[in-house]
Amino acid sequence: MKHIGIIGAGRFGMALAEALSESGQEVLLVERNGSLVQNARDVVSEAVQGDATSARTLEEAGLKECDVAVVAIGSNIEASTLATANCKELGIPMVVAKATSEMHGKILQKIGADQVIYPDRESAHRLARTLSNRGAFDLLEISEGCSIAEINVPESCADKTLAQADLRNKTGVTVLCIRRQDENPKKPRAIMIPGPNDQIHGDDKLIVFGTTRQIDALTGEG
Repeated sequence: MKHIGIIGAGRFGMALAEALSESGQEVLLVERNGSLVQNARDVVSEAVQGDATSARTLEEAGLKECDVAVVAIGSNIEASTLATANCKELGIPMVVAKATSEMHGKILQKIGADQVIYPDRESAHRLARTLSNRGAFDLLEISEGCSIAEINVPESCADKTLAQADLRNKTGVTVLCIRRQDENPKKPRAIMIPGPNDQIHGDDKLIVFGTTRQIDALTGEG
């Protein structure tokens, strides 16, 4: 289980909080508006009223202990920027920030946001699924219910050939390609189109296609 912090309880922040909570994640919500905090307490593990532009407030709220922080503040660019900077200062491993424009996104990237998103309500559910997945590295929904994802190799597939792993028949998921680390770790991963006799290494990344439910089931294995 991941500990995920969300800053902002607007429409996107609450949609994300609900989706994450439903998937069993521990969610800490920080919001300035007291009535929104009160409403959120029935949804998330913990909801705290506070000003996210203060690093001290975020630390006291417990955000420093989170694995991921999502800055879901919308129209207030100054508050969004300060909250993102504060999360980075607290040393949170992954900081995802919501942007309302291209310029806003560039500012967030400049101050160190690990991922910038331009969301609507549906993308909140996609982000929740990606954050909740223990094995999924990235997921792109290409049509309703079907996705291409980059995942870690499931334990049951490590050191097996593609034919031995037989993911297509066992899970319905198709392996499109493998991203393999070069002998020199400073170089980018090489992409290979695997044949049935190619062996899957434990530290590979698999690019797979399937229904979102099939991919969720596969990545939930490890």
